[in-house]
Amino acid sequence: MTEAETILRIASKGDGVTASGRHAALAAPGDLLHGDGRVEPGPHHATPPCRHFLHCGGCELQHCDDPSLIDYITGRAVFVAANNGITADKLAPTHLSPPHSRRRASLRAQNGGGRPVIGFREAGSHRVIDLRECTILAPELFALIEPLRRMLGKRRDRYGFDIVLTLVDQGVDCAIKGLELEGLEQTEALLDFCRDNRLARMALDMGYGAETMWEPEPATITLSGVRVDMPSGAFLQATPDGEAALVAAAREWLADAPRVMDLFSGLGTFAFALADRSQVVAVEAARDAHLACSMAAKRARVPVEASHRDLFRNPVRPEEFKGFDGVVLDPPRAGAREQVLRLAGSDVPRIVYISCNPSSWGRDAKTLVDAGYRLAELRPVGQFRWSTHVELASLFVKDAAQS
Repeated sequence: MTEAETILRIASKGDGVTASGRHAALAAPGDLLHGDGRVEPGPHHATPPCRHFLHCGGCELQHCDDPSLIDYITGRAVFVAANNGITADKLAPTHLSPPHSRRRASLRAQNGGGRPVIGFREAGSHRVIDLRECTILAPELFALIEPLRRMLGKRRDRYGFDIVLTLVDQGVDCAIKGLELEGLEQTEALLDFCRDNRLARMALDMGYGAETMWEPEPATITLSGVRVDMPSGAFLQATPDGEAALVAAAREWLADAPRVMDLFSGLGTFAFALADRSQVVAVEAARDAHLACSMAAKRARVPVEASHRDLFRNPVRPEEFKGFDGVVLDPPRAGAREQVLRLAGSDVPRIVYISCNPSSWGRDAKTLVDAGYRLAELRPVGQFRWSTHVELASLFVKDAAQS
């Protein structure tokens, strides 16, 4: 029988791994993996704080303590860089979001056995876990789940809805896809629900796009002191503290950059954070986010120029970066292959790359390094606590002699 081995690290998909390459589910660093597959808990094996762990797909690593979570997040970022032949000049401490800090979530609602079931899907399944507690959601979001159950419990039809909850300045913004209203009684019941629970907004997508049903005052999100209209479904960093960590990195690295271009700028998370020191051109493809950023900049009278442009079909060309002292980009999970190729051919001295996917970041980082940039600093960020989802902030610098 194989001798017991110590779990050394967590692999990218969450399994514990030994020095010989043996994998074990639900094993933390320091655990012993016996020859029969039994896992003996070690000093970093934690008691999962949520009753739904092992079933709910919202968390994968609740059996790991904070030091091992931080090691996992750090190791994932460093491994991807090394796998592409890149070493950071400086590795900053990893930021880990606390429990109950998630301000946006996508849930599923369906009638199971004649009663409403609302929660995350079970890992690798379409089955919905009926959430009775949640250690990741902000309390304001979780508090709405039971009222939603009571409202949906009055329906007698079969249904399956997607529910997106977002915490905005005015409270909870709720968007439901697939919920159809039949007649005045159902419409009034929905409006009563919104009023009783003091929702910031309710939007329904009944098959023709989102339609706002309730919004006592315009829903906004405050970004670096600037109030920005919040379009329903617009992208927002998952946690306020995670956003603050990413913004702090960009502000530090571009502190003395007079002109900055913000690519994939969204609502202006980074643009408004940099506008107190720099003139910023914020480039975004989503029209509603672009317009929200543009209007907010005008109202606040900050030096942010919003530009509407699809950076996948029409990336900014190398010559268009002339005169800019820095670029910040925060692309979707697929990365920004075409845009990074153009950036690599530019003379921009500093590039701040924010990523929600280390794999696509590694590909793009190699493109920049091959073009003469060096990775000056890497800051791993764990906004999605207890999950294998890793984010990072990175600074690429091109020395004057290489320009």
